[in-house]
Amino acid sequence: MDWTAYVDGYCERLAPGFWAEPLNAVSNLSFLVATVATWRLAGRSAHPRITRTLSVLLGLIFLASSAFHTLATRWAGAADTGFILVFVLFYAAAFTRLFLDVRWRYAWLAAPAFLAVTVAFGLLGIGGTYLPALIGLFVFAGLLAASRRPEIRRWWPRFAVTGGVFGASLALRTADHSVCGSFPPGTHFLWHLLNGLVLYLVSAAAALAPPPPRTSG
Repeated sequence: MDWTAYVDGYCERLAPGFWAEPLNAVSNLSFLVATVATWRLAGRSAHPRITRTLSVLLGLIFLASSAFHTLATRWAGAADTGFILVFVLFYAAAFTRLFLDVRWRYAWLAAPAFLAVTVAFGLLGIGGTYLPALIGLFVFAGLLAASRRPEIRRWWPRFAVTGGVFGASLALRTADHSVCGSFPPGTHFLWHLLNGLVLYLVSAAAALAPPPPRTSG
């Protein structure tokens, strides 16, 4: 496979060129804003290392997505998808540790479990790569709503609302190809804007989560 091959996958891009997707490129700033805002939360977080790790992963998403929508190559597209997946897998483990009070040695198992679900959805051709993440947000909301700890239970609306925002974001991403004729810029840039908000909301939730009653492991 030629990893430097040109990729044209969006309404806005009509030809090769660094600035052929101006809206898609500039809207990546939402990820940079999320990166900086999350990093700033580390100072008042009970989980500074997790918060800074999330911030670094957000920064990598910003860089990879910016590269993809300016260089439009296969390697940049793979980096874009890959860093989003790394963020989601790390977040699955972090959520399990922070909100479900599972020791790290077991919380990490949430990452391969989520990856297996994602692969299964892909093999079955159900909803693409991002549907498992959408479902996961509502599963997180349900788990939090069922928690016996009030300080944990209060977070469930955050994840439910975030799931709704991500659903709208995913719909806009999916609609990009179908609106090219009536709206040449497409809707992918709106996916970036809303997705930056989604990633910040879940990162902030992790940063501001209360310390688990059991801190070992």
